Amino acid sequence: MTYSNTARTAPLDRRAAVLGIVEGRRDLLAVASLGSPTYDLAAAGDHERNFYLWGAMGGAATFGLGLALAQPEVPVLVLLGDGECLMGLGALATIAVQRPSNLSIVVLDNGLYGETGAQRSHTSGGLTKLDQVARACGISETMCVETEAQVRELAERVNHRGAGPLVAVVRINGEEQPRCLPSRDGVALKTRMRHALGLESM
Repeated sequence: MTYSNTARTAPLDRRAAVLGIVEGRRDLLAVASLGSPTYDLAAAGDHERNFYLWGAMGGAATFGLGLALAQPEVPVLVLLGDGECLMGLGALATIAVQRPSNLSIVVLDNGLYGETGAQRSHTSGGLTKLDQVARACGISETMCVETEAQVRELAERVNHRGAGPLVAVVRINGEEQPRCLPSRDGVALKTRMRHALGLESM
């Protein structure tokens, strides 16, 4: 199923969009890629079910895939930027083959490589559409999110399993936001998430 909006609107505020996606979360596990997605997720409220990736550009989607396969009954959200998604496009094909019904990939698309100087990314000219790339890889459920109403729809969807994985592209503006820096301690982040899942005592 593909969702789209034919009437183009002004890009969404990234912080408001991410907050809208996660503020009503239930048992959702959330992974954020390096840079702004991590700052956005932390700004929405640190949570024991959050995992922040501070490096490994291009690896967030496959990290989320592994988590989704390991915890098939738990919804998994991956937040990443368009640059991160472009860096690891092959992950979309692997996700399509694996078909985890509990995995949602949300691409925060401002058409910029925000962490390296705000150079224009491939999506900035409108030719590279990552939701369509995902469909070409075999992911049947995609969304292009451009309105607050669609953010609310996406927020409801990421908390549930679908018929397969979801890829949603959220059009955000390019305005830089203050950095909200969560823990960089990967071991501590892993341990608290395992504890939240009942897999490890603190």
